[in-house]
Amino acid sequence: MKEKLERLAEEVQKNMANPDVDIDVCFDEACGVPYLTVRYVVEGHSVHEKRIDIDKEYWEKDVNDLANFVAFQIEQFMEEIDSVEYGGE
Repeated sequence: MKEKLERLAEEVQKNMANPDVDIDVCFDEACGVPYLTVRYVVEGHSVHEKRIDIDKEYWEKDVNDLANFVAFQIEQFMEEIDSVEYGGE
């Protein structure tokens, strides 16, 4: 499982090549449920965070499917923040 989550982290980092997005992954046993913390910085000063849990139901999925799921979650998060920051522009 740890190897799969490490590959997931690599894929997500590779796919989300945005300098305003920082992704941390926690998949050791101390975390409980594996998760990613996404930090999105808007205009260099406004920092927003979201935790994306990788629930047990996703553990058997292919790494690419998981990476797509996480990328979708991150894109939605960024759109929500941009909508608030820029008034829906």
